[in-house]
Amino acid sequence: MSRLSEQLALGRFVVTAEIAPPKGVGLDVILEQAAALKGVTAVNVTDNQGANMRTSPVAVAAVLARAGCEPVLQLTCRDRNRMALQSELLGASLLGIENLLLLSGDHPSFGDHPQSRPVFDLDSIHLLKVVKGLNGGFDMAGKPLSRAPFFFPGAAAVPEGEPFELMFHKFRKKVLAGARFFQTQAIFDTAKLARFMDAAAPLGVPVLAGVLLLKSARMCRFLNANIPGVRVPQTIIERLEKAADPTEEGVAIAGELVRFARTCCQGVHLMTLGQEKRIPEILANSPKQC
Repeated sequence: MSRLSEQLALGRFVVTAEIAPPKGVGLDVILEQAAALKGVTAVNVTDNQGANMRTSPVAVAAVLARAGCEPVLQLTCRDRNRMALQSELLGASLLGIENLLLLSGDHPSFGDHPQSRPVFDLDSIHLLKVVKGLNGGFDMAGKPLSRAPFFFPGAAAVPEGEPFELMFHKFRKKVLAGARFFQTQAIFDTAKLARFMDAAAPLGVPVLAGVLLLKSARMCRFLNANIPGVRVPQTIIERLEKAADPTEEGVAIAGELVRFARTCCQGVHLMTLGQEKRIPEILANSPKQC
């Protein structure tokens, strides 16, 4: 059993973070980032995030596991057909990787290889069902495996997505497909997060609220213009504009969001974008008693 699944089962408030594989084979930076992750249960390894080509997340997850950092392997449907996805998953299991975050993935047109042909043979809901089958000892064709892997599969949620009913219907389908935990898109509207958690609670699946470290008002405007499901309120933008040190203000805002998440969520997923050393400050700004 992975440490992530164990702590969630015990009802502990879990903190995850994420690391992007390098664009190349140099590992010094990600190993430094991993060493800076204090107070974190597990770390996501992204899969060609934003449709930008990087080193294999399976390889990087294995490197982090050897370094003593429990990985959450992100796997997208964008670049692989059903055969390749199953092979990748079985290979990850051979390397001792249990935690998964299964995603459909961004379209290649948004990334650095826009001429690349997308696959999307499956979507994230189908991939969750694939993992359920592999855990049960069978591949998609119904053929038995010589030995079944053990995965702890997770999925993404968008609490601020609208219309709410459509977004929540997809969330429910992921639960039924086998998602054992969720990490959300970055949240900034606590009322919408509370509404989502009220609806999600009866389904009994742990939710880790996504908390993004904001660095400037310009960053906020970029997010609002380009990232679906993310909306930074004007009040937060104004706080960053007026701040003498916007990054310090961003750390304070992140701490406030974590503090709120402690009241209704089972954990948080911190996206600190290379500022992993600030994680202890973010968590210190959100004491457990809150």
